[in-house]
Amino acid sequence: MLTLSERLSLPGDEACEPSERLVLPFELRSRSRLRARLASGEEVAVALPRGQMLRDGDRLRASDRRIVQVVAAAETVSTARSEDARALLRAAYHLGNRHVALQLGEGWLRYSHDHVLDDLVSRLGLAVTVEQAAFEPEAGAYHGAAAHGHEHR
Repeated sequence: MLTLSERLSLPGDEACEPSERLVLPFELRSRSRLRARLASGEEVAVALPRGQMLRDGDRLRASDRRIVQVVAAAETVSTARSEDARALLRAAYHLGNRHVALQLGEGWLRYSHDHVLDDLVSRLGLAVTVEQAAFEPEAGAYHGAAAHGHEHR
């Protein structure tokens, strides 16, 4: 079985052009060890150092030297929108207080779909839409070096 165990740090490098794609939802991209299938159908084992999260666009070197690009799969998410920054901040606070992973954008926030959270966010004044979209939440304060692939000394 093909093994993906090396994260490449130079995604713009011509030598790092991907020949394969690994399409995964956030739940699987947050694991450092898993079995999956490339877009081509080939089975792979991902074996990265513990605590590393895969992000959309990351590139991995396979045991046969091929380059594999990670792609965030579309998944069922709730996207809450408001032009009121205070309402967005309140919603982010309440969701964060429940340890909900959040993706933040200009005038919106996104989380894995949950009808109870949708109700909470709606009561806070945001318009909630359930949709299929790539989910790329914030890494969080404690993910530091692992979240972006290098250490700070």
